[in-house]
Amino acid sequence: MPAAAASSPLDPELIAAQFDGLDGRVLIEKALAEPRLGRIALVSSFGTEAAVLLALLAEVAPATPVIFLDTLRHFGETLRYRDKLVAHLGLTDVRSVKPDSAEIARRDPDLLLFQRDPDACCGLRKVEPLARALTGFGGWITGRKRFQAATRAVLPAVEWAPDEGRFKINPLASWAPDRVAAEFDARGLPHHPLEADGFPSIGCMPCTERVAPGADPRSGRWSGQAKTECGIHRPADPVSL
Repeated sequence: MPAAAASSPLDPELIAAQFDGLDGRVLIEKALAEPRLGRIALVSSFGTEAAVLLALLAEVAPATPVIFLDTLRHFGETLRYRDKLVAHLGLTDVRSVKPDSAEIARRDPDLLLFQRDPDACCGLRKVEPLARALTGFGGWITGRKRFQAATRAVLPAVEWAPDEGRFKINPLASWAPDRVAAEFDARGLPHHPLEADGFPSIGCMPCTERVAPGADPRSGRWSGQAKTECGIHRPADPVSL
């Protein structure tokens, strides 16, 4: 008898497409239960919209690893909000990941790298620590939404990131601002304390400014620079969707 043909390798983009149309809790449940996606973590900035995604995860699987990138340049309010939200939701595996202290001493000794080269600063404090933290994970859950920026306008529910070699799950990709707000109200979720002070999108303290009412919520991030993403995400490619 002829030998059986070898199985075709799994097509990651085809797997990602099978989640199209799912969102919210349903998508989280399906993603965590799908062995082809591998082990999954959630990455959260504990910013102004983070509580909704974290609440959905807590309902489905509160022991799922949650990674917080502690850049050492966060507002104190963000760190206190993180601790409050973790306790409120009952999350049991929250990992605060910091940049390498030796690399900071070498590459940012005066702590002004954010002025000289903001991309390099994000690389040092976010991109590199996250890459280390995600070792061994086949996918990660993000809180990105299409309405947030032009670079996110075609964001799929699940995407394959070939540069990382893992999947990204975006449960809130299709959600509009009013749906996010409604979930906050319905669940009685605490808000980030800086939101009421004019900060609709919050990152590191040196690179985050208040936003005028009605302006793009992310316009306070890296204001005045040709920069809209920290580097841990790349724009979704509309051709591949």
